[in-house]
Amino acid sequence: MVSTEVDSEKNLLHRKQSLYQSLDESFGIQKEVYRGQQYSQIYFARLHLMRTLLYSIIPNWKPHLPVCTVLGLEEGKECIIVGTLYKHMKLKPSILDEYSKERSASPLIQRHNFMHLDDNLVLEDESGRVKLSGCLLPSTYVTGNIIALHGKETSAGEFLVEDALEAGLPQQIERPIQLGEDKYVVFISGLSVGRSSSNPLQFQLLVDHITGHLGDEKEQNIAAQIVQVVIAGNSVEVPHGLLNGQNLGSKDQSRLFEPIKELDILLTQIAASIPLDIMPGSSDPANFSLPQQPLHRCLFPGSSAYNTFRSCTNPHCFELDNIRFLGTSGQNIDDLGKYSEANNNIDFMERTLRWRHLAPTAPNTLGCYPFTDRDPFYIETCPHVYFVGNRDKYESRLIKGSEGQMVMLICIPRFAETGVAVVVSLYCFNQLSPQHV
Repeated sequence: MVSTEVDSEKNLLHRKQSLYQSLDESFGIQKEVYRGQQYSQIYFARLHLMRTLLYSIIPNWKPHLPVCTVLGLEEGKECIIVGTLYKHMKLKPSILDEYSKERSASPLIQRHNFMHLDDNLVLEDESGRVKLSGCLLPSTYVTGNIIALHGKETSAGEFLVEDALEAGLPQQIERPIQLGEDKYVVFISGLSVGRSSSNPLQFQLLVDHITGHLGDEKEQNIAAQIVQVVIAGNSVEVPHGLLNGQNLGSKDQSRLFEPIKELDILLTQIAASIPLDIMPGSSDPANFSLPQQPLHRCLFPGSSAYNTFRSCTNPHCFELDNIRFLGTSGQNIDDLGKYSEANNNIDFMERTLRWRHLAPTAPNTLGCYPFTDRDPFYIETCPHVYFVGNRDKYESRLIKGSEGQMVMLICIPRFAETGVAVVVSLYCFNQLSPQHV
């Protein structure tokens, strides 16, 4: 923690401070050893973990029904089965489609959603798999969901679903009582520094605003209460023509590094005043598969000189004054949007919380590291704030759990396109607001 000051015409404002704790350890892969393992092990770890959880809450849901395996189903006998969902999708891309696209004179049409009316669900456990029918909507679920189902086997060999049980919101640590003045966290996403259409002045105005160099005395008082800035992915955008796998000349190397250099200059101004977390995104110079590892500090020689600068993983989890934040740069929600349907991004976010899993489509359609004995995307503790970056527009929703949990869901819009950052109050979630620059 660094004590910083903000100038005002009448007095000298001292920036508020907060107690920060990083909880990104579970998303690190430095201690993992790749031995050619396949992805079946992460599915097994997920099933084992979440089935144990579902078994513990089934007695409160349907205490009169027996729990069976897929192999143990009997025709016409009502029971509960627990397993992993697999969704058969007619339009799901395959490597054969990619091959035919290369061979064809007319390229395949690029789709943004692969849902089809003929899609159907299958539930699988260690003993076998069974096709599902009944009330479970294929449009809501994706491959990788762990769920408990109440129903019975039909004469056609299908399992007729009558009811479904999801894991629900996990337990939540109690929110601290507000002591003294409020504190704020600023969320930014999709800076896209280096894009031809981006406006450097827009980000510079935001930097000046949150560091207290713009605005009247009232605005500077608010700026002095900002205790954390989080940048949620896609901070730079390099020219795609340069990324062709060929050796680059000195001129092209300079063009490639220019957006990162420009970003570092801006981040240095923030880190000199406020603690700053930066997460990698799909367009940033980081590993592609989740969990993305922190951007290397050598990319930021200016900002990394400050101990307020933290390069973090994606997903990112941390606590400020015992208030827990959990978020991603948006790849998990983008992938859900391709293989399921919802009214908006907030609905997708709420589903992942109630499924207790950040990225259920990984590793099927969303790239992830092949973990062998754990699933880091399992949500063990309910956050107070759940954020997702690189959205089309700002959205928020306060949801409540059956045990009194309260979670603020936030969609952070792309700053380069909207000029919007999101300011969150640590103690009063109803004071959450988008700030236009």
